[in-house]
Amino acid sequence: MSDFKGKILGTVVSVALILLLIYLIFFPAAQIREGKIEMVQVTGNELLDKAEYLDFTKLRDSAETAEISLPFIKDRFEKHPYVKSAEVELLGKKEAKVRITEKGIMAMVLIKSEPFFLSDDFQLLPMIPNTKSVTVPVISNPGTEKNLRPMSYMETENIVQAFKIIDAVKMTSQNLSSSLSEINLRNGGDIILHFSDLDAPVIFGRNGTAAKMVYLEMLWDKNINGKSLVENSEYVDLRFANEIFIGSTEKTGLL
Repeated sequence: MSDFKGKILGTVVSVALILLLIYLIFFPAAQIREGKIEMVQVTGNELLDKAEYLDFTKLRDSAETAEISLPFIKDRFEKHPYVKSAEVELLGKKEAKVRITEKGIMAMVLIKSEPFFLSDDFQLLPMIPNTKSVTVPVISNPGTEKNLRPMSYMETENIVQAFKIIDAVKMTSQNLSSSLSEINLRNGGDIILHFSDLDAPVIFGRNGTAAKMVYLEMLWDKNINGKSLVENSEYVDLRFANEIFIGSTEKTGLL
């Protein structure tokens, strides 16, 4: 008799555990479907206002939020070109919170005179209206424009070289980094850099990126401290190992 009672108790406990597991798995979606989500909180946004993200997902429309699940909200946000990932949690029966992680923007690139953002994983992103100001350099004359479209990837040799320059200037000097305004890749030729705080363009060439940034920082410090070495010059040339040339554009034929 005790064995029979034990079997019944074991069966009841097993069924209860199964029901509890099913409840825990489906509870969030079931709870949403019992009523409308009247509010969706958005955090982690920097490139766009929260309202812009909600407009894109159409979650501002009460009709759209009548019967939705948390995975549905996550999917809507992660379809946005600027969003790398989204985490969604239920705060109550009628409120959800979305924490988004935006893609890192490395630069702006000109493709057939049309500007795009380049993410830190080389993805070409459309520049969406009302995007907040982003201080990144412009990459011009990348050399590869065929078959490129928004959301495609642009991991070419030229773009990789431009990213190395951006990384090097960030590690070398905050002043240099914030002033770097353009990286002209010249379709595979000698790279020319432009800085907003330096009138003379910098003929950077290719390779030796880290060492060249150190030389440029030394020149920059002397220029900022009132000992301007480039005040009356037309260019700065860093193409040659361990040498900095400052002179006239007539001698280079590059600018």
